[in-house]
This record gives sequence, C-alpha cells and structure tokens, in this order.
Amino acid sequence: MNPARQLPVSGVFCASATPVREDGAPDHAAFATHCKALIEEGCDGVALLGTTGEANSFSIAQRQALLDSVIAAGIDPQRLLPGTSQTNVPDSVTLVKHAVEAGVKACVVLPPFYYKGVSDEGLFRFYAELIEGVGRDDLRIVLYHIPPIAQIGISIELTARLREAFPGIIVGVKDSSGKIESMEAFAKAFENFSVLAGADPFMLPLLRAGGAGCITSSSNLIGRHLRVVFDNWFDPAKQAEVDAAQARINAWRDLSNAYVQLPTIKAMLARRRNHPGWTRVRPPLVELTPVELDTVWAKMAALEGEEHV
Repeated sequence: MNPARQLPVSGVFCASATPVREDGAPDHAAFATHCKALIEEGCDGVALLGTTGEANSFSIAQRQALLDSVIAAGIDPQRLLPGTSQTNVPDSVTLVKHAVEAGVKACVVLPPFYYKGVSDEGLFRFYAELIEGVGRDDLRIVLYHIPPIAQIGISIELTARLREAFPGIIVGVKDSSGKIESMEAFAKAFENFSVLAGADPFMLPLLRAGGAGCITSSSNLIGRHLRVVFDNWFDPAKQAEVDAAQARINAWRDLSNAYVQLPTIKAMLARRRNHPGWTRVRPPLVELTPVELDTVWAKMAALEGEEHV
C-alpha cells in the first residue's frame, strides 16, 4: 500500500490555471471542462484559485462563483482544494466559510502577504482569527508556504502552535519554497500531516521522506506522468518506470518555465485544450508574444512526439 495515502490530503493535485473571457471574467464553462480533463488524466483533485490560478486578480464574488460553478458542473467538492486567502481576516473568513459550506476537502490559505517582516505571533493571530471567524469543526486548512512570492514564510514553530491550538484543523502545508530541506523538515516534524510539494521535481524525493504528494502548475499538462510516480514510487520493481516518468515530468516543467510561468502554462493549455482563449491572462501579467507562443508550441509538439516513439 502507498504510505502517502494514510495522510489527510494526499495525491496529485493540479494548481489549476483559470481561463478568462474577453471581458476578463473567469470562463466557467472552459474551467469545468479543464477540471474534468485533469481528473481523467490522473489528478486526484484540483487546487483552484492559487498562484497559478491568478486568484489575487479576481474579486471575492468571482472566486466564489467559480467554485460554485465547477461543483455545479459535477466535480466532487472533496476533490477541490481552493485558495481562500486575502490580506485581511474578514475577506479571508468570507472565502473560507463559503468554501467549507460548499463541502471542499480543504482550503489552501496563504499568510497575509502585504506586510513584511511580521512575526510568528502576528501570523498566529491572523490564522487564529480566521479559524475562529469561520467557526466550523469541519474546517480543514493546508497552510501555503511560498516565501519567494509572499516574502512571508510559515515556520515549523508556527505550524506546531496552530496545530496545538486548533486540533484537527491544520492538516498540511503546501511547500513552494523550492527547498527540499524545508519540505523534509515539515514531514519529519509532524505525524498525520500532509506535506505537499509545490514543484514537480520535488514530489518524488518528498514522498520518500514521508510527504503526501504535490500541488503543482505543470500538472495542468502532465497529470498522467505524476500519477505514475505517485502510484509506484514505493515499489522497487517499478523503479525504471518511475524514473522514466520523472524524466518526462522534468522536461515538461522546464518548458513551462521557458518564459514567465503563468502565461506559459496558459499558452500550453491553449494548444492542449484546443481553445485559444486559454492564452489570456489578467493584469499585471501579459500574454506570450506570437514568437514565444510558436516556440512553446513547437517544443510541446517535440515532447509529445518523444512520448509516442
């Protein structure tokens, strides 16, 4: 049995991109189609409205409506890990309460990222006010540790204090620090706690260190390869299969970072889903240029060709 499956939140979760219409609003129909495809391609679920999902470029109402629409389209809410963060407690409470009432598996919650140099005490108060403001025993939170973007990190000490103060609510962390040492430290520090890699190359070593899986942007495109790694990493007889899948994962990840990552992921999805509207991004992001788009698509075709040799 896969030992990662014993953890509260485990598996391959896609940090999904969000398609937008010409008016800049989320495209609910295209998003529902994408989520269904992700699950068919091997993802355990969808972590919508995170960094890759351009969450902070949408209003609270737009974020709530997107979650409601994907559930109405038939996606099991227990497959969903929505990002529900704002820089203030009241708006965060609004987003989290709505998501919990919708029945999601867990909420992924950033720290309040506007103020810098804040203490663990300040962060504890933010999360404590949020949890108490939601006031539901069925609330489950995955902390979001992404210091390269937020400039505010989640420490092991803060996590321990929150878990002690709110038993059963803080169930994991998405670690997007880019440092395997950080992920391994979280996995070592806590029992029955889901440590999820925020970048595809780290999922395999993290699983071997007691991790739970991943929430990654490249899984918009390569869920099937991540599925191979997650399902077989612990089986010595499947080592060659796992290594081959990991090599493909790394190649696709490298391509997604060829230019600014979020517009590149969306450009790749425009080709994969045969929907040119996927290339649109919200300000302050900017779409790839036609030359960049052609380059990415040509490299995608080459990678796809290699996989079918």
